[in-house]
Amino acid sequence: MAKRLLPTLNRVLVEKLVPPSKTNAGILLPEKSSKLNSGKVVAVGPGTRDKEGKTIPVAFKEGDTVLLPDYGGHQVKLGEKEYHLYRDEDILGTLLD
Repeated sequence: MAKRLLPTLNRVLVEKLVPPSKTNAGILLPEKSSKLNSGKVVAVGPGTRDKEGKTIPVAFKEGDTVLLPDYGGHQVKLGEKEYHLYRDEDILGTLLD
């Protein structure tokens, strides 16, 4: 069984972030209160090639927090964890602190 996945071309492996369901004080949060479809980049591919054969690198790096589309991507299960594989251009942007 594979323990790590290295994406090919311009693909990005993302672990979706699950918002907390309750606060530190134990107050339950409604499901819609913090619905932001985001994830943490786990691995990136080397990039695609242009017509001249030069590599176009992926716009994201490991550890980035990214904004994901509502639909799309491929679900991948490695061990007990679930990940999603997206193309570089399908990811909407990087979330900054």
